[in-house]
Amino acid sequence: MSIVSGKLFLIPSQLGKCPVEMCIPAYNIQIVNSLKYFIVEEISSAFRTLRNIGFSNSFDDVTFYELNEHTKPAELISYLECTKRGENIGLLSEAGLPCLAAPGALIVAMAHSYNVKVIPLTGPSSIVSALISSGMNGQNFAFHGYLPIKSPAREQRIKQCEAVSADFNQTQIFIEAPYRNVQLFKSLIDNCLPSTLLSVASNIHCQDELIVMKSIDEWRKKTPPDIHKKPTVFCIFARFKQKKR
Repeated sequence: MSIVSGKLFLIPSQLGKCPVEMCIPAYNIQIVNSLKYFIVEEISSAFRTLRNIGFSNSFDDVTFYELNEHTKPAELISYLECTKRGENIGLLSEAGLPCLAAPGALIVAMAHSYNVKVIPLTGPSSIVSALISSGMNGQNFAFHGYLPIKSPAREQRIKQCEAVSADFNQTQIFIEAPYRNVQLFKSLIDNCLPSTLLSVASNIHCQDELIVMKSIDEWRKKTPPDIHKKPTVFCIFARFKQKKR
């Protein structure tokens, strides 16, 4: 099968209200302004996101396709039709990189199956930024996304991840819905061993950015960070082999 002439560009966006030149390369803006087709999470918010990253053309000339939890897989087939005509299309993230804790993996896999060239553009990632600024192992890590909400499943999962971290020298990374950040922080403080390291990275790239790494024992003696309703990434790293609890 020959390669389709149209391409799929993976377009990152800002993590917060920061100057576009701080985190979005000029090349990305050129690509974005060359596109007439976009796959987005929500059309209404995509307008604002595109303007924020430098899209200057009229939206009247643009075709949008929505990709979110309501999209049926059968609908995705039509999204890449434009590439058969030699048109490029962009997969836009509302924050950070597409497909990383964001929708898009299915359409990217479909593009590969149709021999559509996939081109990832450089941009910010709260998960990667949190990892590299944590002081923890950046060569061996696992991103778990969201932990269980309810007890005791959440506590059990935290202890499992801590044990894996100790056994394999592996950083464990989590996120949570911003309005549940405080609950996750408390669960980590209450269930991890005193020697385990916990990094909290909140509102990355924003004026009130907070990135702090301390041991669980140190966190227990400190006033909890102000992370309520702020996008936050949590990293833990167990420094010693786990004993049976």
